[in-house]
Formats: sequence, structure tokens, C-alpha cells
Amino acid sequence: METYLSEYLPIAVFFAIAIGLSVAFVIGSLVVGNQKPDIEKLTAYECGFDAFDDSRKPFDVRFYLVAILFIIFDLEIAFLFPWAVALGDIGMFGFWSMMLFLGVLTIGFIYEWKKGALEWE
Repeated sequence: METYLSEYLPIAVFFAIAIGLSVAFVIGSLVVGNQKPDIEKLTAYECGFDAFDDSRKPFDVRFYLVAILFIIFDLEIAFLFPWAVALGDIGMFGFWSMMLFLGVLTIGFIYEWKKGALEWE
């Protein structure tokens, strides 16, 4: 039983270091950082509307469109890494299936670009 627990010691040390560094960074930013919010810091940032306002207020859908596009292309990259690692094992079928996947995403991206979905105005 003791040999099994000793195999988990590096993982426990890693978690301890990660938690310690996280706590140190948060405390360090609170100590060193300027905690005086001004009007510029309280303005709307990425969502396009005030965070502390009525939640039933109409919002601009472009922010959510950009977020969905980011998720789509982020997932594309998430699929590319394991595909690249296993490319030698999956052969030509795996290669062409990924090319089809990338082609569909590229056609969708070109369609969105031509429709002006990426224009901010």
C-alpha cells in the first residue's frame, strides 16, 4: 500500500505548488495593485452593456456572435492537436476526414466573412 501512495507523491507536490503559487499571485495582486476604481474601470468591457444594470435590457447580439465564433475555432484547434499526434496511426482516411472537417469550417468562415458577421461597424 505504501508503494502505491509513494507514486502519488509527485502529483501531491505538484498540486501543493500550484495552489501555493495561485494563492501567492492573488495575494500579490491585491497588495501591489491599485484598488481605486475610477469611471473608466467601471465602464462596459467585453459584453457591451453595463454589468450592474437591469438584466432585461436589450443587448447587441454581435457580442454573442463573436463568442460563438471563438468557441467554434477554439474547438477546431482542440481537435487538431490529438489529430496531429495520431496522424501516423490513422492513415490517409484520418487525414482526409480532417481535411473535410477543416474545409467545412473554412467554407463557414468565408460565408460569415462575406455576410459581414465579422464587421463591427
